[in-house]
Amino acid sequence: MSKDFSAEISSRICQHMNDDHADAIVLYAKTFGGVTDAIAAKMLSIDAQGMDLTAQANGETVPVRIQFDRVLADAEDAHQTLIAMVKQARVNAK
Repeated sequence: MSKDFSAEISSRICQHMNDDHADAIVLYAKTFGGVTDAIAAKMLSIDAQGMDLTAQANGETVPVRIQFDRVLADAEDAHQTLIAMVKQARVNAK
């Protein structure tokens, strides 16, 4: 993990996403993680290369690693990337 993705930054992003954007995390699991039956999901960590989630699907907890399409520079880059990903996932869900 680079200095721009410290454990504290990962924890802050994950807490915000889990508290305020749980629906977006489910979309990430479905669209980018291939867990199409996900009914709930939680972000465990994020780093410059990707994010780790757990998804609830078919009565099981499934680990999910989603790789970003490029290496992220910092927390602001992560913020913008997560927004773009959820927008893409919403378009794909229609």
